[in-house]
Amino acid sequence: MDAHSDGRNSAGASPVFIPVIQPTARGASGASSLSQSTKPTSHFRRPEERPFTRAERDRVTLLFGGLSMRHESLLLAALRGLGYRVALIPTPCKADFQAGKEYGNNGQCNPTYFTVGSLVNYLKKLRDEAGVPVERIQEDYVFVTAGACGPCRFGMYESEYRLALQNSGFGGFRVLLFQQEGGLNQSTSDDGFEINAHFALSFLNAVFIGDLLNEVAYQIRPYEVVPGQTDAVLAKCVTLCGERLSTKARGEIGRGAAARLVRLAAGDAHANLIAAFIDQLQSNYYTSILAECAELIRREIEVDYLRPRPIVKITGEFWAQTTEGDGNFRMFSFLEREGAEVLVEPIATWVGYLLNQVRTQCEDERGLVDGRRATTVTERIKAATSYRRQTLMLSLAERILTREFDRLRTALGGTCHQLVNQVALQRIAHPYYNSRTGGGEGHLEVAKSIYYCSKDLCHMVLSLKPFGCMPSTQSDAAHAAVVAHYPDLLFLPIETSGEGDINAYSRVQMALGEAKVKCKDEFRRVVASTGHSLDEIRAFIGQHPELRRPLQHIPHQSGTVGTAATFCLHVGSLMDRRPQVQRAGQPHVA
Repeated sequence: MDAHSDGRNSAGASPVFIPVIQPTARGASGASSLSQSTKPTSHFRRPEERPFTRAERDRVTLLFGGLSMRHESLLLAALRGLGYRVALIPTPCKADFQAGKEYGNNGQCNPTYFTVGSLVNYLKKLRDEAGVPVERIQEDYVFVTAGACGPCRFGMYESEYRLALQNSGFGGFRVLLFQQEGGLNQSTSDDGFEINAHFALSFLNAVFIGDLLNEVAYQIRPYEVVPGQTDAVLAKCVTLCGERLSTKARGEIGRGAAARLVRLAAGDAHANLIAAFIDQLQSNYYTSILAECAELIRREIEVDYLRPRPIVKITGEFWAQTTEGDGNFRMFSFLEREGAEVLVEPIATWVGYLLNQVRTQCEDERGLVDGRRATTVTERIKAATSYRRQTLMLSLAERILTREFDRLRTALGGTCHQLVNQVALQRIAHPYYNSRTGGGEGHLEVAKSIYYCSKDLCHMVLSLKPFGCMPSTQSDAAHAAVVAHYPDLLFLPIETSGEGDINAYSRVQMALGEAKVKCKDEFRRVVASTGHSLDEIRAFIGQHPELRRPLQHIPHQSGTVGTAATFCLHVGSLMDRRPQVQRAGQPHVA
């Protein structure tokens, strides 16, 4: 045996790997020679997708999914109102995960497996149960999903869809991506999607309404007196809002003097777009239906806010913290069964984050022209003008976003949380997680943990992410420093996959047990601080039906987190004020 065959030199040093070229062919003289490959190098090019055209809009059905069930229902209604044929892919389950693994590559994260498998199984049902030929499926259906060129496997989703569709017998099925930077992965003058003001406003209104109805449902359900009543009433609300979204008239600018001025200033091509934004900012079209929903909720649901429930703030990777199926172990329903109140994150926060990232990039590129520092006076003026224009437009977009969300929030009773200022989130997270780092939720995971803990808005933060998610793993590492500086923060990261439910539930139960202790101790302390016994507080609530209705305004108290504790302080202050109000001859107002 060769002295170096064990990979070590004679002195016992570290392994030295020596490449050995084996002879692959022999000439006439018997000497070895290397085979020379004549095959030219072929670089990968993304396949050109067959476009979705305007002529197909009345025939082709757009498939989408991946959000919460309320968001999906409302987006379905909004797209139908815009004239599209649409259908929902069912919320992915474990069978979809197995299908995704069967037809896709190894080593993908579970959002890929779940969503790819859900699409494949949906198409299989069309083929095998509904009897639709594969050729018709390829022609009459298109899947629309999110895409990105991010630093993680999210950037490979498109190729994974294509591979799984090919392996499952649906090669050539169209997959269209909405890029994170905006736009579809198709460029044609005959685009079937009209990405205009009407589309953007319908999409945002559907998302905002879904955010608010979701948060209200999670706020009320742990305290409902009649089990299941919240879901039944919220289903009615989703139906009402869906009808409003689907029947929205796409207004055109009028014929008066103001209309003529707008046309003169903006031109006919942009006049109707301006009219759409004016209608959005002035109309009560959506706020009125949410006011109806608020009244319905108040009238049909009774709550008992004296039940101490630890508040669990959900953060993490976008898909894992949004879906409500097996993709995150059905964690929200599990937490509620374990006696917690779940605080979900609105998608509107993600929209605000994207705007703020663009603003940050503008700040970093201030004074540059074509990527280099402006030197001449003309270049400096050009750079300054471009910077002012961009920041002005971004500030306007952020203000409109916040204003419209707040209008809808107020119409639905005003109990949902306001959107957090993105600059504030960036500022508190940057010392722990560089806010210029892209991918996933960026600095938001760290920012949310600090914000909701320091503002006394939750007892525990639960971060949900797919197994091996690189951006969220980086956030978990940063949380080691965050927890050291915020000792009251109870933070638990959970990696989700197609298996491992029991292990994840066990870890959540252990952390939730600590959160429950904090919540109950807080509740007992607050009840004692009111100067009234719990029985006296209950008796007062029994005399005032308005205190048993949801969507009532309960002022937040610094140092108090739980809904039950905050409600006790509120009721205690009403009990203390009541004799004074009666002596003054004024009616009692809760």
